[in-house]
Amino acid sequence: MPRPKIIFKHNAQCKLFPQDCIHGMREHVAEKSVSVVVTSPPYNLGIKYSKYDDTISRDKYLKWLREWASVVKHVLRDDGSLFLNIGSKPTDPDVPFRVLQVMQQEFVLQNTIHWIKSIAIQKQDVGNYPNIIADASVGHYKPINSPRFLNDNHEYIFHFTQRGDVKLERLAIGVPYQDKSNVTRWQGKRDVRCRGNTWFIPYETIKSRAQERPHPATFPVKLAEMCIKLHGAARTEWVLDPFLGIGQSALAALKLQKNFVGFEIDRAYFREAVKRVRDL
Repeated sequence: MPRPKIIFKHNAQCKLFPQDCIHGMREHVAEKSVSVVVTSPPYNLGIKYSKYDDTISRDKYLKWLREWASVVKHVLRDDGSLFLNIGSKPTDPDVPFRVLQVMQQEFVLQNTIHWIKSIAIQKQDVGNYPNIIADASVGHYKPINSPRFLNDNHEYIFHFTQRGDVKLERLAIGVPYQDKSNVTRWQGKRDVRCRGNTWFIPYETIKSRAQERPHPATFPVKLAEMCIKLHGAARTEWVLDPFLGIGQSALAALKLQKNFVGFEIDRAYFREAVKRVRDL
């Protein structure tokens, strides 16, 4: 078993543990010490991970989900945020909602965010916006060859808190007004508004999944960065990811100069996460 790695980068400390997150969090993470959790657990959709069996029974999966969620609840601050990314597949579309039901036994759902991976925009639908001059189809998705189902171009990010009353830094990930006349209509008169709960974050274009994204279910580093910023980077001390994978959330935290702790049971993914952190 690889040893834990403690790496200092960008004025922050990164602790990576090659072990199960339930035991690891109990052993290495203090009560009420984590400001932000950004994670994407296995979806129970039959994804082919290197080691983890993603085909266990749904009841067993949901029981396990509740178990690690209860430990996260123990280490999350009262004013902390948990951002949980979860997806589905056309033949099993209710997984996110089953997960949500279990998580709500431990937390309050404060926001539901839609991670948009690909989108098509027709010029005729947007009106007279000078920055949109033609039809656009942007982003990446896995085509579904089926007469029954649509291509699946989005996933959920459920934002949980302890009581549902955490104040957010909405403008930290804000966007400029399209209609500049709105700038003078709002208090503060800044050319920035809340972007809302639809986040278009495409995957980077890659030539070889094995070389550049050696994990079957990663989220972009930018997604984790946006979650941390939305919670409030200035008041974030420790970021946690119980399912480290290849270290996307670790990279996001370190780029924002935030301390990070993560857990990963797969040796290959763990080694890749360590490498990526060191190369940052």
